[in-house]
Amino acid sequence: MASVTASTTPPISRAGDGIAPVATSTAPAGDAAIAGGGPPPHTGSISRRMLLIAAGWILILLAVGGFALDRAISNLIRGQFDDQLELSLTALIVSSEIDPLGDVRLNRGLGDQRFLEPNSGFYWQISAEGREDFTSGSLVTDNSRSLWDSTLDIRDDVIAEEPIYYDIVKEPDERVRIVQRSVRLPGSEKQWQFVVGGSRAELDAQISEVRSILGWSFAVLGIGLFLMAMLQTWYGLGPLRRIRRAIARIRTTGTNRVTDPLPLEVQPMVEELNALLAHSDRQAEEARTHAGNLAHALKTPLTVLTNAASAHSADLDQTVLREAATMRRQVDHHLARARAVGRRAIGLSRTNVLASAEAVERAVSRLYPHARFDIAGSAAAEVAIEKQDLEELLGNLIENAAKYGGGSVFVTVDADPEAELCTIWIEDDGEGIPAAKRGDLFTRGARLDTEKPGTGLGLAIVRDVAGIYGGSVELGESEDLGGLLVKLILPRA
Repeated sequence: MASVTASTTPPISRAGDGIAPVATSTAPAGDAAIAGGGPPPHTGSISRRMLLIAAGWILILLAVGGFALDRAISNLIRGQFDDQLELSLTALIVSSEIDPLGDVRLNRGLGDQRFLEPNSGFYWQISAEGREDFTSGSLVTDNSRSLWDSTLDIRDDVIAEEPIYYDIVKEPDERVRIVQRSVRLPGSEKQWQFVVGGSRAELDAQISEVRSILGWSFAVLGIGLFLMAMLQTWYGLGPLRRIRRAIARIRTTGTNRVTDPLPLEVQPMVEELNALLAHSDRQAEEARTHAGNLAHALKTPLTVLTNAASAHSADLDQTVLREAATMRRQVDHHLARARAVGRRAIGLSRTNVLASAEAVERAVSRLYPHARFDIAGSAAAEVAIEKQDLEELLGNLIENAAKYGGGSVFVTVDADPEAELCTIWIEDDGEGIPAAKRGDLFTRGARLDTEKPGTGLGLAIVRDVAGIYGGSVELGESEDLGGLLVKLILPRA
């Protein structure tokens, strides 16, 4: 009457059937390292990274800004110094005229007394090709002159009428800033070189003083900015320290949520942490439930065995075999659920349905070489379930169809990629199952056909494992083959 009874385990996982496993799972190397109990590896301190980045940017900005500011101020001071020299040069040119002998003479002296003091650091000089230099020391005067009996080593190739600026070295080791201009005076055919020079000692002293002020100012500014960066880092990472304390309270006080008010930037991480804690609680509760159910399921068979052994029952051997088979069914059932729950906790998986169905078909065809299998559907369909669990589900269903059907097994994979759920149809050409008795098949140990080997756990395992992943399984009647139709519904990856 009945055409389907659930098998104990899928043929792809039974060593006794002589079928090699289709897929095996190995733990990643990282999991082994974590399982060793050692602390997880870290990549350094966030605070240190932030401070290093801040220090780098502070140094770069201060260096670039300091260099630019130093150039600007130095050019400003030098420009003011050059303007002073150019004013004296203009006054020198205005005071010059050609005497009857064709030489230059000054109709009035320069107002700056430093030109009258020997080696004062400020000098003027007038020269032309073929003429001796007319210096501030050649005037007939009772006062001493700044150049005294020396001359300035100027450039003799200047013909432009615009002033030019350059530096020379005047003995002994005195650097002089020169402004020079070529002028043709009225009444003379010669190109006269008018030169005014000033010692760079005062100019360099001003620049050095400004650079010293800039150096100290930027040093204080850099230290202040780095201290502010440290304060910002400490204050900015405060929520992470609060999360750490909240996690410590979870470990020490037994609370299971982080409820502290935190900034928006870390709130998503806290929500994920709370979700992880809730998931761990569910996992622990499921583990406790499985352990309690298994203990309760084994309690009765163990009591029967104990009573039979204590009474020296004549059918003790039969009792042991019967109760041992019952305990084995319970252990297989709860182990399948525990494996599925454990693999689900690893994360969202992606498994190709058609590839897994073909792998199961190759394994089942060894046990039922006369069965005809037809697998069709979308080759790109993937479900969010571990490969080993999917093959266990398909193994139970396809083996049942081959065992209790008439020899034909159809497997069809849903081809709609937009659907949230992926549907897999397994059909056979057996006698089918009346609708009133289909619900009984999901009861652990239920078998409608006791003539063929099996434990009646296959469909119960399929239902439980599919439910763990958010799926379901339904039974119906195949319109094409006339036998049983099993519709396995799983979440699409």
